[in-house]
Amino acid sequence: MRVLSGIQPTGRFHWGNYFGAIRQYIELQNNEQAFYFIADLHALTTIREPELLREYSHEAAVDLLALGLDPEQATLFRQSDVPEIPELTWVLMTITQMHLLEKCHAYKDKKARGLAADAGLFTYPVLMAADILLYDSDLVPVGSDQVQHIEVTRDLAQRFNSLYGETLVLPKSHVLDESAKVPGTDGEKMSKSYGNVIEVFLPPKKLRKKIMSIKTDSTPVEDPKDPQTCSVFALYVLLASDEEQQTLADRYRAGGMGYGEAKQAVYEAAMDFFADARTRREHYESDPDSVEDVLQAGATRAREKGREVLDRVRAACGLASRPV
Repeated sequence: MRVLSGIQPTGRFHWGNYFGAIRQYIELQNNEQAFYFIADLHALTTIREPELLREYSHEAAVDLLALGLDPEQATLFRQSDVPEIPELTWVLMTITQMHLLEKCHAYKDKKARGLAADAGLFTYPVLMAADILLYDSDLVPVGSDQVQHIEVTRDLAQRFNSLYGETLVLPKSHVLDESAKVPGTDGEKMSKSYGNVIEVFLPPKKLRKKIMSIKTDSTPVEDPKDPQTCSVFALYVLLASDEEQQTLADRYRAGGMGYGEAKQAVYEAAMDFFADARTRREHYESDPDSVEDVLQAGATRAREKGREVLDRVRAACGLASRPV
């Protein structure tokens, strides 16, 4: 079973990225056929600064490796290092019906807000389909908001197969567990667009300052507090053991504890939880060549599989054989 997923390099990863997706990607990597890519081609729809895109792409690779992605188990690569992707995208574009793309929520949402929607955004689902189909992917872990794009991928694969014969593997979506809400510093869902994120690898002093800025209510120190309605406690739950959670919950209910004490507990738990990842990040940060080696080795493996699938596609639809 081949698992595949991509992550856009649109900024440093935050706790919402990690607990909502990255941790689950890493749990699925115990499969010799896991492919994970940094979606820099997709990022071109929003990032127009070349140096920034290069920086974000490199930092995304460093962060993924630091957080536990093992290049001996999973293939990690940059999307743009696999030229077979845009070729397959074009082939799929020739069989994609306009109404299918017009229904996709990313395009509809932007259009509804009166924002300019360029061709890149409109055809984004076709590039995503090429990302998936190029490797005979069986399982694609995605958030619930991306399930529609997996259905588009299946539709395009089925249409190609009906026109040219059984060529492409139909993938299935694996919806990530989003039951654990990751609140931001304002109590709303953690998101870059809300400006309320806590980055995974903030320096300790900046991390503590960010945690101490989390919005809380005005309940006096001496009064009991409800841990179930507190975003500070919700973050602690993500980081602490069951026993530690129960101890802090009891402190909440007993009264006599201010939110500052709870925030300090979150800070200490975060430093402990990500301690090994921070150590690994220091290693990769000091050796950028090793990170590039991982990405290039991953691209080589991805291209080998991609060429195999693309050759099937070319033969099926009548394109000349590619030179070896």
